[in-house]
Amino acid sequence: MFISEKEIEIRYAETDQMGVVYHANYIIWLEIGRTKLIEDLGFTYAGMESEGYLSPVTDVSIQYKAPMRYGQKALVRTWVEEHGRLRTTYGYEILHEDGTLAAKATSEHVVVKKETFRPVSIQKAFPEWHEKYQEVKRKDSDGVRN
Repeated sequence: MFISEKEIEIRYAETDQMGVVYHANYIIWLEIGRTKLIEDLGFTYAGMESEGYLSPVTDVSIQYKAPMRYGQKALVRTWVEEHGRLRTTYGYEILHEDGTLAAKATSEHVVVKKETFRPVSIQKAFPEWHEKYQEVKRKDSDGVRN
């Protein structure tokens, strides 16, 4: 299993009235982590879009464990949790600098044609991308961890 890491410097604007990172900002960090993972594997979302495809989020789940605050640095760890014919699930951990788990999450995505928004198989549209995801994913299709 391949894990990508991206450090995020927490800005004051990302915090709420309680002085902790506002919950919706974690979703932005997931996107940053996912983009970094894809780049680390040799691909880009921009490249996918230039070919006429998009990869919308179909589900996201976040469990908040320990608050993060302005001035801290977050480490976003991202991996391919599951990858099938039509869906890819990414896994995430967001960690404090000392390694304490701040949040864990998953997001599910499909690839669609830009004009029609109809799902397409990533295996057909981007065979190299599909093969790389098969190689680095955490779970086999039967749920067994690699």
